[in-house]
Amino acid sequence: MNAALADDHVTVLSRDRESEFEKVFKKHFKGLHAYACTILKDDVMAEEMVQNVFCRLWEKTDHIDIRESVSGYLYRSVYHESLNYLKHLKVREAHQNYVLHQEQQSDHASHALELSELETRLDIALRELPEKCRTIFQMSRFEELKYQEIADRLQLPVKTVENQMGKALRLLRVKLADFLPASILLFFLS
Repeated sequence: MNAALADDHVTVLSRDRESEFEKVFKKHFKGLHAYACTILKDDVMAEEMVQNVFCRLWEKTDHIDIRESVSGYLYRSVYHESLNYLKHLKVREAHQNYVLHQEQQSDHASHALELSELETRLDIALRELPEKCRTIFQMSRFEELKYQEIADRLQLPVKTVENQMGKALRLLRVKLADFLPASILLFFLS
């Protein structure tokens, strides 16, 4: 930095003049921060964007050739830094939405596959039950009939219906034990 810096114009910034760099920082930080706040609507991120601009300016001071006012350079740099941050947020949000959508699709497909497999195994297990046992189970679980109603329809004692249901549930638990966790199995079959 040179004496022209005081006039807010500079040709080449130099690291050798830390005090001049500090003066530029102190002179422009509040205004740049307020400007970044209007773009980002976030006080903390606005401060970070301004600090990023000053850090980059300090790190590349030997390679940056400013041919205009330092103020104009800084405001334009903060503007671009802020826009890049907003673009990054949009990309990150789009990615999160995509991942969430993929997870939901995967969960839905996985759930549908599990349900299909459960239905297939239940159908096979039901076919393996003795006929009377299967009929009573289906009337109870699928037609939602009470034991007395089943007994009346099949002209059987209620105790026989109860015994056949117990037998069906025991056999189905054994047939489906490797497929379902015990808590789910109890929920479906009790």
